Amino acid sequence: MRNLARQIGAGIAAVVLCLPGAQRINAQQTGKVSATPQGGFTMQLRGELVLTNVVARDAKTGEFVRGLKQSDFRIFENGKEQQIDTFDFQSVEMATPLREATVSGLAAGPGGGNGPKAVVVARPEELRNHRLIVMFFDLTSMQPEDLDRCVDAAQQFLRTRMQPADLVALVSLGDTLSVDQDFTADKDALIHEVGAYNGTEGQGFAQGANANSNQVEDTTAYTPDESEYNDINTDRELFALQAISKSLQRISENKSLLYFSGGISRDGIENQASLRAAINAAVRANLAIYSVDTRGLQAVLPLGDASTGSLRGQGAYTGGALMNNMNQNFATQEVMATLSTDTGGKAFFDSNDFAPAFAQVQRDTSAYYAIGYHSTNPARDGKYRRLTIRIDRPGIKLEYRPGYYAPADFRHSGREDREQELEDELASDLPATDIPVYMDASYFRLNENRYYVPVSLLIPGSQIPFVKGGDKDKATLDIIGVVIDEVKRPIGRARQTVKLNLDQSLQARQRNIEYTTSFDLPPGKYTLKFVVRENQTGRMGSFMANITLPDMKKAPLKMSSIVLAAVRQPSKAPGKEIDPLARNGEEYVPNISHVFRQDQHMYLLYEVYDPARDKSEPGAPKEPKSAPKSTIDLLSSLELIQGSTKVYETPLVRARAVNEEGRDAVAFELDVPLAHLKPGQYLCQLNVIDDAAGSFAFPRFAVLVRPPNAVAGTQAATAPGGGERN
Repeated sequence: MRNLARQIGAGIAAVVLCLPGAQRINAQQTGKVSATPQGGFTMQLRGELVLTNVVARDAKTGEFVRGLKQSDFRIFENGKEQQIDTFDFQSVEMATPLREATVSGLAAGPGGGNGPKAVVVARPEELRNHRLIVMFFDLTSMQPEDLDRCVDAAQQFLRTRMQPADLVALVSLGDTLSVDQDFTADKDALIHEVGAYNGTEGQGFAQGANANSNQVEDTTAYTPDESEYNDINTDRELFALQAISKSLQRISENKSLLYFSGGISRDGIENQASLRAAINAAVRANLAIYSVDTRGLQAVLPLGDASTGSLRGQGAYTGGALMNNMNQNFATQEVMATLSTDTGGKAFFDSNDFAPAFAQVQRDTSAYYAIGYHSTNPARDGKYRRLTIRIDRPGIKLEYRPGYYAPADFRHSGREDREQELEDELASDLPATDIPVYMDASYFRLNENRYYVPVSLLIPGSQIPFVKGGDKDKATLDIIGVVIDEVKRPIGRARQTVKLNLDQSLQARQRNIEYTTSFDLPPGKYTLKFVVRENQTGRMGSFMANITLPDMKKAPLKMSSIVLAAVRQPSKAPGKEIDPLARNGEEYVPNISHVFRQDQHMYLLYEVYDPARDKSEPGAPKEPKSAPKSTIDLLSSLELIQGSTKVYETPLVRARAVNEEGRDAVAFELDVPLAHLKPGQYLCQLNVIDDAAGSFAFPRFAVLVRPPNAVAGTQAATAPGGGERN
């Protein structure tokens, strides 16, 4: 039965899947667990129940082993044995027919409208022994041929392999996250809805939708100060998976999610906190993710394919180009593989046959033992807890999730408690994500052994509960951060309380708050972790990412990071301190999202170090003997590419002398007006050539250009000296 009300918002909304299932299990309850006459369980918990599904197979044949009892299993959490409180066996062979009326999660409103009227869910005993499968199509990541291939595979499965015990739901991610079909056993309805993704069934894409979505864009619900930061990184997909998982938490049965994606690109700094939060939400919802790379089998060529330009240099002959292309392909699959491994599912890559993915889901959920226990560890610290399950019978192999993250809560009382709360959150393996936080970090060389590392954090103003004080909007943010080296030592810290006192005419809730700090670090690999808390309700958000500061001694062309900005504000840095972001009295405010408006300029700042000297162009007149022999010849320009067409290129900038004498560096500043560009996503290629040395670099990055009224502004809350210099 079709879900008549879809909870859709612009960007990634907190979508509530209207799905059947048992009531959500609440922690901190008391009672007992008893069997019902129907074979189900009435759960009245004395604490938070930890559920895990176990598949027991014969080690030689791989066949499922039946007839095991609770006494056959032993479960350990971080090496400490736990008492098993609930035990159940489920098999699709024992499934009973499910009335279609109990599958729909939301009935139509009065008069046949789309408003919610009453939630109708199946009773737990009705869902026993059924397979619950969610097919999630990431339409934003797939090319048309990839979409056709996965739609054909899904329809083939629904026609020929779907069994009476299977209940399937359809979810898609386009401009919005959409529940396209609630759980149902109706094959025809599912086949028709899947075909709408590529237009082979029904009307295809709705009028007014983008080509990568089957949903009409809801401009009235658009929240620019949040969704824009998810357009060009993995957070958008991870937030979607987290929303789906949370919507399924009230169903206690085992669930599987088939995630069809054309790969998750890793552009810029990725938020590991969002990845952990998505994994934790899936584990707590008893949801296993099966990732399918819809690009299928790909030939990785050293020279690239027809979509790339001709390769320059020696990379095609040394293996460097092939390794680079393989690394790029691997990077798009890495997050998908992590999602599957850590939730108990499997990943399917480099194959044009998607049938094994469907077969694996059915095989893994045909029969399983559900084991539950109450942890003897009462700490709500958010740390990862590893599970080990053993069986007292030889020749049996067990399959189960490797662990879970403990719950975390926060108490607000005195100043010491609040400070300890921040420290605990900073040390937690499962950072809070109640507030979306976005981060960018770059690096500029100070000398051969030190780097200046500016870090920018951005918090959407809509997530901060401002308090009105006269004609001001007031709020207080606590920010704490740490830099950890490769051997897990903290070598840098940031801690500041930012008091916001903004004029109400700025409309702070429609803007974004940016906090900046910096660190002085040697070359190496580091982990940056920041926690932000707003002090009205105590909600927290985190961002954790890795950064590598390269050893440039052997690099042919030594370059800094590329900083993109839409705003240059008067510099507040003291004159005695080196701040590469401050140039000619103005300071670059990094654009974390890489999202710009047409009425803005895109400013670029980057540096080249130790340029080659004493080389002259062929045919150029000789310099007089009195001239200093320090001539350099650096050239740089920026190309904007859309599809396979170069739509814009900046004039060539040429540097013949260093402009940062103390650091032997050439700082480049580019100004790109965007008024003449059409809205859309562009691939930018920065060309940097050291003509004197014959070396070059062509870094690429993505930007998104929106109409003039589509993106909110940024209010910079700059805190000089917020980070400790080491």
